Amino acid sequence: MSEAPEVSGEPVVTPVRVIIGLCLFAPFVAMLWVGSYAKADPEFIGIPFFYWYQMAWVLLSTALTMVAYQLWQRDQRARARARTTAASTSAPTPNSDSASAKGGAE
Repeated sequence: MSEAPEVSGEPVVTPVRVIIGLCLFAPFVAMLWVGSYAKADPEFIGIPFFYWYQMAWVLLSTALTMVAYQLWQRDQRARARARTTAASTSAPTPNSDSASAKGGAE
């Protein structure tokens, strides 16, 4: 049987995750909106706009994906730290466990 996911008080949608989504979504919008770059002018070093625009997005997509990955890693580390901090502050002390066990046994 699979385990149920942990329920925490942390929000799922955060500003950092919105930025990650935008970094990953922007190249799709730029490439799927063909009408914005389906032209020959302006040329760049003799290369029509249609081609150099797409090649520029290859580099931009790489950079945006790297930024998204770094932000995701930072977000995951922060969430892990928050979980361990919350777990250590909410963990019962050993004396309270043994006291409750003794009280239940009597």
